[in-house]
Amino acid sequence: MEELLDVIDETDVVIGQATRAAVHAQGLWHRGAHVFLFTADGKLLIQKRSAERVQYPSVWDCSVSEHVKAGESYPVAAQRGLWEELGLAGVDLRPRVRFRMNYGPNDNEISVLFSGTVDPACVCFDPGEIAQVDYHSLDELKNILRDKTLPLSHWFVQLLHWFLDLPSEMKIIETYEESQWMKICACSDDFNRPFRQTTEV
Repeated sequence: MEELLDVIDETDVVIGQATRAAVHAQGLWHRGAHVFLFTADGKLLIQKRSAERVQYPSVWDCSVSEHVKAGESYPVAAQRGLWEELGLAGVDLRPRVRFRMNYGPNDNEISVLFSGTVDPACVCFDPGEIAQVDYHSLDELKNILRDKTLPLSHWFVQLLHWFLDLPSEMKIIETYEESQWMKICACSDDFNRPFRQTTEV
C-alpha cells in the first residue's frame, strides 16, 4: 500500500490525507522533519543519498530528512528516520525551528528541524537509502556552501543558511527557545516516548 501523508493548509492544520505521489503531483502542503546530528567535537553528520532514491539521488543531505506520515507527529517522524536510515534509536532531540518552504516543483512542506548528538561508532546506515556518511565542521560547511564543492539538496542548503545566520528561503513559523522546548517535552507524550522499531508477529 502506498504511503499516506497528512495534507495540511498553510497554517499547519490537517485538512485531509493523500498518497505521497498525489501530494507531489498536485503540490499539496504536507509535513517534513529534519535532523542535524553533531559529534562531541561539533561536526555535523551529513549523508549522501543513494543513487536509487527517487528524489534527489546522489546528493548530500542533512543527517536525516523524513516525510511525516499520516497521523504521525514531527518528533516521531524524526525518530523513525533516525532508526530507518542510521540505525539510531531513542536519540535526545531538541526542536529548533518550524518553517514553511517550497522544496522544489510541486513540493510544498511545513517542517521542523531538530538537533541532537551522535557517536559515529553507533551509526549503521541503510545502504538502500544512503551511499555514505561524512562529518564536517560548521566552518567546513560554510566553505562547501561558498565553493559548491559538494552537490547539496536544495533544502539542506536552506537549512544550513538558516543555521549559519545566512539568508534562507525558509519562512519561519516559530523557533524554540530552550525554556520553551523543555515545557513542550514535559507536556508531550511524543517527546517523552522515543521511536522504537516494532516487529509484527
